[in-house]
Amino acid sequence: MKEKILYFDCLSGISGDMAIGALLDLGVDRDKFTGELNKLNLSGYTLSLEKGKKNGITGVDVKVLLDQLENHHQHENHHHRNLQAIEDLIEGSELNESVKTLSKKIFREVAVAEAKVHDLGVEEVHFHEVGAIDSIVDIVGVSILIDMLQPDCIFCSPLHVGTGFVKCEHGMIPVPAPATLEILKGVPIYSMGIRSELVTPTGAAIVKVLATEFIPAPLMEIEKVGYGLGNKDLEITNTLRVILGKKKAILSSW
Repeated sequence: MKEKILYFDCLSGISGDMAIGALLDLGVDRDKFTGELNKLNLSGYTLSLEKGKKNGITGVDVKVLLDQLENHHQHENHHHRNLQAIEDLIEGSELNESVKTLSKKIFREVAVAEAKVHDLGVEEVHFHEVGAIDSIVDIVGVSILIDMLQPDCIFCSPLHVGTGFVKCEHGMIPVPAPATLEILKGVPIYSMGIRSELVTPTGAAIVKVLATEFIPAPLMEIEKVGYGLGNKDLEITNTLRVILGKKKAILSSW
């Protein structure tokens, strides 16, 4: 019987940094996590992991701080970072095979969506926001944390996606972003009129790959709850909540 359940509660959407924060907040050893992340051998950034509060709720605030030189050259250099370059970076690291496989699967999910939106072949896609250092750290970081937590099954709530427009390299585009919608085909989504991008392409790809079902919270005995803090001040609390629980037979509670 599958016992350990991980549930992503995306009432305020999901992004890569929020996912890392929420998973870390379940009590994962931070030193072990950063030690694993360092195996990626990716330079040009500092990872900030701090406890903070959002609307009075305590969680982990994750920020990928780009080094000044990297930040200065990022715009002119990041267009060289295609899927093959990212896969080579991951494959050439000292990360274990399960982390490599999951990381590459998530990135490919985004590449396929970007290819469809821009009418390109998958290998022709040159990543922009998603190919930047912070997104590489987000996707590999989440893959490491899933490997450390070892859940037996992963579920996710329907996704609150937001509405409005967001600025990107191509100008103002609608929310959800076209690539996000491509990734979320087959996934239940909704909007409550919050004028903000609540689900990023990275966040969408993470849960699309990880979750076996998008459902209301399943029957489980809650063991731990973690919160990842978003960087926006909205009408609703900008946090991602993850729940670690244990599957229980219905009759056992009677």
